[in-house]
Amino acid sequence: MRVQAGVVMGGQSELADKLSAWVAEAGQVAMGWLLSPAAWSQFALLAVAFIAARIVSRRLAPLLSRLMDPGARTGLLADLRRFTSGFLPLLLPVLAYAFTATGEEITRSLFGSGDVIAFGKRVFFFIAAHIFVREVLTDPFLRLLGRYVLIPVAALYALGILDDINTRLDETVVSLGNIRFSVLALIRGVIAGSLLFWLGSWSNRQSADYIKKQEELRPATRELAVKAAEVAIFGAAFLLLMSIMGIDLTAVAVLGGALGVGIGLGLQQIAANFVSGIILLVEGQTTVGDYVELDGGEKGTIVKMTARACVLETFDGKWIVVPNEHFITSRVVNYSDQGSANRYEAEFSVSYDTDINRVPDIIEAAVAKLPFVLTQPDGPDCELRGFGESSVDFAVEYWVNGIDDGKNRYGSPVLFAIWNALKEAGIEMPFPHRVVELRGSLPGVRT
Repeated sequence: MRVQAGVVMGGQSELADKLSAWVAEAGQVAMGWLLSPAAWSQFALLAVAFIAARIVSRRLAPLLSRLMDPGARTGLLADLRRFTSGFLPLLLPVLAYAFTATGEEITRSLFGSGDVIAFGKRVFFFIAAHIFVREVLTDPFLRLLGRYVLIPVAALYALGILDDINTRLDETVVSLGNIRFSVLALIRGVIAGSLLFWLGSWSNRQSADYIKKQEELRPATRELAVKAAEVAIFGAAFLLLMSIMGIDLTAVAVLGGALGVGIGLGLQQIAANFVSGIILLVEGQTTVGDYVELDGGEKGTIVKMTARACVLETFDGKWIVVPNEHFITSRVVNYSDQGSANRYEAEFSVSYDTDINRVPDIIEAAVAKLPFVLTQPDGPDCELRGFGESSVDFAVEYWVNGIDDGKNRYGSPVLFAIWNALKEAGIEMPFPHRVVELRGSLPGVRT
């Protein structure tokens, strides 16, 4: 414990010594600037550059604002102008940085020194970074990244110690088994990975919205294109991140081999569902919006198709997640494939005293009057089904667009129409009758 405490105290002492040395060096530089006529001339150039930038920005800002304002127009060009107008708050610091850079070149050519004006240029860059994060960035993630990464880096750059810190971080190595990384590479990888996958998510949303607007494509083709674009975008982001971190891509090949072994041993179902999902999207036999029923009893409207499963929404609001493999290996009834009509039937009975030859015409005419009953591919068809114990059994078949459930309740209006039509025609709908014969006297009853 004493040795560890000594090491910690020694590290703190070394850090304190370096910090005090840096402060002393900064103080000497500041005193040198205060006592140097060349430094004062550079301060004057900084002031002139800032004033010139302020004057030019005040004149240019209204003109650029009118030029970039798309008004109520829509389209790619209008979106681009609207996006560009968001960078107007950077006009002043950018102009100051440009004028200062020009002044630095003049100062170095005349006096051979430009440290003060170079420092001012870096300060203008820091101000631009601060305004960029505060006023330009609107995405919460990018603003968080700018606040904790861009602004600190700009501050270190303004102080002139960014290169020294980069060198120190690059020399510090972290070992993970046989893989060795510098701390700088790890930090660069985390930042680059965050930006790449945010950009991938944004690109994926934009491409998905664009593809889904292509009405000339089948829904299944659109879903397949969306999934293909997603895989391509994030795959490219992953490979680019590996390259930025300096990881040899042969390691990715080794990882792919290990993943293949894993699929062979324990991930067969995941792989089967993934391949089944691709087949479903390519064939287009079932797609989002179809009402389906599987052999297992699951039925509902497909509201989402993912790489692993399809999500069915029942008419009572429940979601059922069905693995894609079930759509390939089992029988699937699709009630709404390509918007086709569906046929239903309603059963009823009449009394044996009825003239059953009148029944089909009466019922077909009554059901045909309902607004949702179709005449194509066939109109209502009333059929005699059999002779029961107490009644003559009929059924009427009819075609409708949609499913007889949820918001479309076809069965109930059809039964009401049958009931009313039979009542108007004076036809009785029987109920079971039983004749009970009692033999002998009842207990407690005297004759």
